[in-house]
Amino acid sequence: MSNPNNYTVGWISAISTEYVAARAFLEEEHEGPEHVSPNDHSDYTLGKIGKHNVVIAVLPDGEYGTSSAASVARDMMHSFPNIRIGLMVGIGGGAPSPKHDIRLGDIVVSAPRNGKGGVFQYDFGKTIQDQSFRPTGFLDQPPAVLRAAVNGIKAQYESEGHQLEEEINSVLQKKPRLRKKYGRPDSNSDRLYQSGFTHPPNNEASCGAVCDPSRLVVRPERTQDEDNPAIHYGIIASGNQLMKDASVRDTLVAEEGVLCFEMEAAGLMNRFPCLVIRGICDYADSHKNKEWQGYAAMAAAAYAKDLLYRIPPNRVETEKRIGDMLSDIADVQKDISERVRYVEQDINLAKLRPVEGAAYDSHVNEHNSRCHPGTRVDLLRQIDEWVDELCGKCIYWLQGMAGTGKSTISRTVAHELDSKRALGASFFFKRGEGDRGNAAQFFTTIAAQLVQKYPRLTQHVGSAIEADHFLAEKTMKEQFEKLVLQPLEEAELDPKTPETIVVVVDALDECDHKEDAQTIIGLLPQVKQLTSVRLKFFVTSRPEFPIRLEFDRISGTYQDLALHQVDERVVYDDIFTFLEGELSNTRDDYNRLVPRDRRLSSDWPGQTNIQQLAKMAVPLFIFAATACRFISDRKVAPPNRQLMKILEYQTREIAG
Repeated sequence: MSNPNNYTVGWISAISTEYVAARAFLEEEHEGPEHVSPNDHSDYTLGKIGKHNVVIAVLPDGEYGTSSAASVARDMMHSFPNIRIGLMVGIGGGAPSPKHDIRLGDIVVSAPRNGKGGVFQYDFGKTIQDQSFRPTGFLDQPPAVLRAAVNGIKAQYESEGHQLEEEINSVLQKKPRLRKKYGRPDSNSDRLYQSGFTHPPNNEASCGAVCDPSRLVVRPERTQDEDNPAIHYGIIASGNQLMKDASVRDTLVAEEGVLCFEMEAAGLMNRFPCLVIRGICDYADSHKNKEWQGYAAMAAAAYAKDLLYRIPPNRVETEKRIGDMLSDIADVQKDISERVRYVEQDINLAKLRPVEGAAYDSHVNEHNSRCHPGTRVDLLRQIDEWVDELCGKCIYWLQGMAGTGKSTISRTVAHELDSKRALGASFFFKRGEGDRGNAAQFFTTIAAQLVQKYPRLTQHVGSAIEADHFLAEKTMKEQFEKLVLQPLEEAELDPKTPETIVVVVDALDECDHKEDAQTIIGLLPQVKQLTSVRLKFFVTSRPEFPIRLEFDRISGTYQDLALHQVDERVVYDDIFTFLEGELSNTRDDYNRLVPRDRRLSSDWPGQTNIQQLAKMAVPLFIFAATACRFISDRKVAPPNRQLMKILEYQTREIAG
């Protein structure tokens, strides 16, 4: 028995006629393989052509098309792991044109054209007149050693002619049983009909008996100076159905430059990089001609033998094994597939249309302040405890009158959570700032930020959008469930993800429509249903009636604190600390830029002035912040004069 590891050339035949022709050109026939891969049911003939050990396989009887060829190629590579070059040799339908005088018995060899591989794959509906087709891909180019050999034999045939007819006759002389079926038919049986003329339907009679001879295409006989059979190099079209429609054939010739049609090679795309060699047995129209199949198979096999003689065995040994090559291709395809998947996901995620500037760290919020060090200490500690509390409420509502510092606290909370990777998303509402007042894009923006923070959500959010391309236009309830809750429940988040993820929502009262703000509040308690992660919402707003009413409806699901009800002494201390720090910075900045004689004293503005300002500000942090900006505005006057303006104004107000 033969050792499968000794064979480096794989030759695939689709039908028994091709298999017989292939075997006929073996110069030695070897015993069958010692063993084959489990579940490999292919039939193999082993032998030698020149100095190459060749394994020939045939598709199972009655099976045609791309999938069968792929199955045989896969089994061959498993059973004969050292195969380095592949050949698909057999018969096909010719596609003659004014540019290519293709006739029965000629040979077409796959060759790249216009940057495309040598085999063009197409799919189409019923192959009847006027039916459209759809191209689906090109077969990868065969190994370089085969392409080089094709170029070499092409040059040899052009300068010296070929001896294929003589080689066929020599084989038939040794195997006389094959002469009747595999010998060259009479040239009168080579009939090419006009494209618009079809064979009578449901009529098995020969064209010579039932087809109008006046519809034949008149072609001159080939001269002694012309090769016969002729060799053509170019695109071979491969599909899962037998091509027998001259109009579709001519369309593919015009649009893709196709020379030949067959049914198996496309199944080898990315599975068995090979050279495809086809002997022409008909014209891919309704006038099928089985009379030429045997000779066409012999012509293709004779060419394949000549080709192998041009390839030195050591060149074959330097080629990668096809199995290894396919492994590399598979890796590349996997990488490409991943990239395509990411592109598709990006396209889907772009449909979320997140609101620009809504996040706490967006450019438009870059210069907005966070809590001054040493201020809001108790409140921030309380919020931290709420975040960490395992069985705590899922919502924290921080309410406060205008100017009490809600947004500053929100930015601080978001920043601190972000530093611990616990911030899932943030949305800072602001009426009159584009879509920042539009609740219709609230949950899509939250979803987009969650995906950015936790990439493992990407596939699940993308799938939701893929299932409904208009999800971003649906109700907030549907968006919340499909873009936030379901992805968080289904995704396996990174083990490093914190146990609690917090979404910060600031100034909900600035939502354009109060009904939308109420809807958002009413939906938030649904986060309690999540089992994979704890999702919490930190929400700030003014205590406006519609918002208070909706929070009352979800009573028991939230923790709250009203800034305007915080003890005035606590607020005073925070504002004092804020003013002390900000005015100290103002003094230092001013002193760096002015001459020594104009500098402020090191104790400016003094405890008394700060105390007076703090009393004026309570309970509004916004007053303190505005006062600091006014005092530091050197375009108007030095800081000490600006400060005195405020204090004098306050004195007048009290006196008045």
